Amino acid sequence: MRELTRLAPVLPDRTERYGDHPSQLIDFHGEGDPRLVVLHGGFWREAYDRRHLAPFAGALAGHGIPVALVEYRRVGGGGGHPETFDDIAAALTRFEEPVVLAGHSAGGQLALWAASRHPERVHHTVAVAPVADLELAERLELGGGAVRDFLGEGWRELLPETDPLRLPAPAAPVTLVHGTKDAQVPLELSLNYAERHPGQLLRLPGVGHYAPFLPETPAFTTLALALRNLLAEPPEPGR
Repeated sequence: MRELTRLAPVLPDRTERYGDHPSQLIDFHGEGDPRLVVLHGGFWREAYDRRHLAPFAGALAGHGIPVALVEYRRVGGGGGHPETFDDIAAALTRFEEPVVLAGHSAGGQLALWAASRHPERVHHTVAVAPVADLELAERLELGGGAVRDFLGEGWRELLPETDPLRLPAPAAPVTLVHGTKDAQVPLELSLNYAERHPGQLLRLPGVGHYAPFLPETPAFTTLALALRNLLAEPPEPGR
């Protein structure tokens, strides 16, 4: 995270709102209508916003991949359950065709949720180091109890409708990308998801939590190539 925040800021080419709340907006990087929508992580907390992934979005745009980087309400800023989920669903309605939906960490959980609950909006899901098993994440106290903060004291009752592991498998394909040296979100969460739901799990040997989003790193190159290949596939609505 320190390396990401030390990168020079990258301003979007334009920003559009999808609601009245200050966090209900989408930054667009690159020319043309993007088919790649990115959800940032940060354990769903207000302290972490989309700006730490702006260099990633800018780098992809520089390689000819337009990106829509979504902001959403987060815990401490009007978010949590159900507001954060409502925002993701609302943001996806801004795109006419099904998108490749990529999410990092907590954003990976939101991407997998959206792919399961709103299949008509998603052509392919790429979840990078996702919090894909909410019950295990809470048991491990990831983010210092982030799951409980996100869902509230009744978090266990909400798992059937929020936990990617327990939700129905998305209709569209899923690719999980996870570093084997991830200290923030252990690989085990992706392994659990892959055991229960169909999809591809791409392990990145020796890679930590943030490296895939640091431009010019080998992990970034791997992720960018995977995204480019998926974007080359025609969208198939209603899978």
